[in-house]
Amino acid sequence: MSASLRPLALDEFLEWERDQPERYEFDGIQPVAMTGGSVAHARLVRRLVAALSARLRAGCEAFGGDLKVLTAGRARYPDATVACGPLEPRSDAVEPAVVVEVLSPSTALTDRRVKAAEYAGVPSVLAYVMLEQDRPRAVVLRRAEGWREEVVEGPGEALRLPEVGAEVPLSELYD
Repeated sequence: MSASLRPLALDEFLEWERDQPERYEFDGIQPVAMTGGSVAHARLVRRLVAALSARLRAGCEAFGGDLKVLTAGRARYPDATVACGPLEPRSDAVEPAVVVEVLSPSTALTDRRVKAAEYAGVPSVLAYVMLEQDRPRAVVLRRAEGWREEVVEGPGEALRLPEVGAEVPLSELYD
């Protein structure tokens, strides 16, 4: 007979996570191990963070996937974030203005549906960007009485993020 485990609360997860050598997200019930990505995924994130860092308005910073975003009862590690205003240097979480996820076959459905709803519930998030991994295409959800969707596609187009004063040509992100 197996014992049933009760779901963790967010504060229990955060306490547990501090002692873990690996990184985990929290889906509201249990820790979910973060798996490795592909070269294409890592390259896209690196290029995006570099491009944003060079273009953001004063007071905003771009970060890779090392910082978590706390949503309603959950903890997520987006692929990139942009946070504006003063930040606590020792904090491992941010309240970002922009959240970016790079879609992969194993996470695309969660990124499009579950995480979109979670990030919509974070008041600081003004834009949620989902980047395709294998072609120059971005879906941007912007806060405007709910989410307003914008699709940016093709190497001649640009990812516009007026929320943080940045515009990045997709050709800089994709080969």
